[in-house]
Amino acid sequence: MKTIPIRWGMAAAVLTLATACGSGSGTAATTASPATRVTSCGLPLTIQAPPRRAVAMEQNAAEIMLTLGLAGRMAGTAYQTDPVLPELAQSYAKVPVLAEQYPGREALLAGKPDFVYSMRASAFAPEAAGSRQDLARLGVPAYLSSNDCEDRALIPATAEFEAIFKEIDDIATVFGVQERGRSVVADLRRRLEAAERAAPANLDADLMWYYSGTKTPAIAGDTGLPGTITRLLGARNAFADVQQQWPEGSWEEIAARDPDVIVLADLTRGGDGDSAEAKKRFLREDPVASRLTAVRNERFIVVPGSSVDPSIRAVTAVEQVGRGLTSLYAPGKENA
Repeated sequence: MKTIPIRWGMAAAVLTLATACGSGSGTAATTASPATRVTSCGLPLTIQAPPRRAVAMEQNAAEIMLTLGLAGRMAGTAYQTDPVLPELAQSYAKVPVLAEQYPGREALLAGKPDFVYSMRASAFAPEAAGSRQDLARLGVPAYLSSNDCEDRALIPATAEFEAIFKEIDDIATVFGVQERGRSVVADLRRRLEAAERAAPANLDADLMWYYSGTKTPAIAGDTGLPGTITRLLGARNAFADVQQQWPEGSWEEIAARDPDVIVLADLTRGGDGDSAEAKKRFLREDPVASRLTAVRNERFIVVPGSSVDPSIRAVTAVEQVGRGLTSLYAPGKENA
């Protein structure tokens, strides 16, 4: 799920999360003592006992919980944006769906939750679940990811993979499954380091991350996950000077920067230019976009749309983009 792309010149920095792995089936063993305390986006939370009826307010939060083996502790989920990870699909299917998008306060409380978890502040808007402070007064602690705090000043300026590791540790601690959390994080670190080592050496390439839209395309700036992945793999972000996550650009400006490679987010929602194939068709047919170096040379890398969001899938995006760059820039391959 994406927030609406922001215009050039509007400040926004969104910290991005990385991928976790595991089947997520069953319920992990509980080891925590009661009265666990964590701080989430500046709000201290006290959890008197490991939750038994938690609600994940969107798919990304649900997938972290399922990865930690918490399917049996979930009273509900909502806002599915993509096909669920195959290894989590069976567990996800057992969790009640409270709403197509965010459940309202009444629908949420009808599930008698003892913990609420979201990666987006919009889940706690008045027209959705209501503020986390209000939920706390009702005895329902609500955790919000640091990537999208209500107070924008609390959001870190750049996307770092350590954020997901900290979040996984927080959620594992809340539910008393710290050992499982450590295992998930250790595997994430291993995969991330391996992907970095496997990236092409001495890469000389400008990448453009194309999320959505055709008339005014949403292109990755420097503050989100795409900027972090690009740096980690040794490439350059064609829009590294734009201090926003997903600003709306123009094809004239894109043509002036003329990226070597275009990373396409493959979205399933069916909007204008959402799927990777729709993006390719547009790029090949548009009078301006078709002249881009990346388009003329068919230098495309496709990643699922959800993997460029704060989610457990981001390490997979590193791996996919790294493999794509290796394929495009393999020794002896013509890249002119």
